[in-house]
Amino acid sequence: MRRHAIVPRSGWQQRVERIGLTYHTLADGSPYWDESAYWEFTATEIDRVEAATAEIQRLALEAGEHIIANDRIAEMRIPAAAAERIRETWKTEPPALYGRLDLAFDGRTIKLLEYNADTPTALVEASVAQWYWLKDVFPRADQFNSLHEKLVAKWKDLIPYLRPPVCFGHDGSEEDSMTVGYLRDTAEQAGLRTISIRMNEIGWQAKGSRFVDLERKPIESIFKLYPWEWLLNDRFGPDVLAMMDHMRWIEPIWKMLWSNKALLAILWELNPSHELLLPAYLDGPREMKEFVRKPLFGREGAGVAIFGKGTGGGRSAAKTGLFEPRSGDVVYQQLASLATAEGKSAVLGSWLIGGEPAGIGIRESVGLVTTNLSRFVPHLFW
Repeated sequence: MRRHAIVPRSGWQQRVERIGLTYHTLADGSPYWDESAYWEFTATEIDRVEAATAEIQRLALEAGEHIIANDRIAEMRIPAAAAERIRETWKTEPPALYGRLDLAFDGRTIKLLEYNADTPTALVEASVAQWYWLKDVFPRADQFNSLHEKLVAKWKDLIPYLRPPVCFGHDGSEEDSMTVGYLRDTAEQAGLRTISIRMNEIGWQAKGSRFVDLERKPIESIFKLYPWEWLLNDRFGPDVLAMMDHMRWIEPIWKMLWSNKALLAILWELNPSHELLLPAYLDGPREMKEFVRKPLFGREGAGVAIFGKGTGGGRSAAKTGLFEPRSGDVVYQQLASLATAEGKSAVLGSWLIGGEPAGIGIRESVGLVTTNLSRFVPHLFW
């Protein structure tokens, strides 16, 4: 596993825009999509990442069974009103589309950092942008990337379950709208009819008790790039729960068990000393000297704090994000060893489609926490 500097392609901005990556540059003018470098892996290292991803997915399934069987949903700070629907859908198994594990891999050990199981992004970058980069720059190399093919195949599997047209809901931000646009394209390639809608454009008809699109037609199937906890906190949250039997949701509400970082502590409790897991606890850092405190519902590094790194084990924290989580709404996880080069730390996003490993994307940060300013860097292997 090595990082290499390289000259970006001429006109790279236009090249990635043509395939849907319009958010390639940050507000300060620096690149978010960064092809001035790439990470090289061996085939053996890729095999290790793929096997680790499959194993963590197996552990997550076991953890979900444990949470349901032992009535531990409340420990995860999930709203009580949602608990019964989560139990129902876990047992009836409505299908899920995708997810992303964030992994620490330093060339020696692989460790789970978290599971982005509900609304993972960086998909256009991982599936399409880095693939076209590879074909342009290293056409004889390979890449751990079967995302596009597996997405189309999974949508085909979902056709009997869904009731078209399938609404694709998002919050209107550029990244989310382009991600949803790409997922719509894969669904349409599979033969589904789709429409796009912003979440705040979805209507509610009290007469008939149903959600409707902009043409006031009932929505019966929806993919939402919108977190379940946000949806349930909305004033229409109770209606979402009440009408769940009348709509097909992708991702299903049982994904709240995995998108919640309390999962990290439960995984460690059930599998202490597992080689792919880091010690993690809900009641405090316990014996850990260097650890990360993460909010259970945080995203893009918001509210994350690192304790002990470079402070001789002290409790001085390096914080990032926009809010300070409430006591009890956090998990404490041992600090992991990340791949580092040129003053940057790399985190692997390992994708699952239909629960199967499907490829990786790499985000680089100047610090130890991946945020919305972290850059996406392509990869290859030989």
